[in-house]
Amino acid sequence: MAKYEATLRGTCERILSVVEGAVEGSISASCEDASDYTVVGVKCAVRVYERYSWSGGNRVSLNVTVVEHDGEVFLSAITSGGSQATFFKVNTFGEEAFLDEIVNAVEAYKSQTGQ
Repeated sequence: MAKYEATLRGTCERILSVVEGAVEGSISASCEDASDYTVVGVKCAVRVYERYSWSGGNRVSLNVTVVEHDGEVFLSAITSGGSQATFFKVNTFGEEAFLDEIVNAVEAYKSQTGQ
């Protein structure tokens, strides 16, 4: 399992578009499900993506949660799956590669917006 978290300025929709743009860069990636909720000015969006990992020879999933309040956005991206072992977590290359795409996209967004 790999995890990346960031606090950003912007909107939930803008951050989701950055994430979705990064995910769409992978030919085997798909959005498996989505959930959105807004209450008292707080927006929360959850996305679950999945893709095939060529390096690991298996499927990996990525859960993205984005929470927005007063122009501040918290993003949490966590990967899972990908291991081929029964009792120990080995071969996490696919998870890390999937997460790296999100990290690179979000870090580029931060640079572009002066964060």
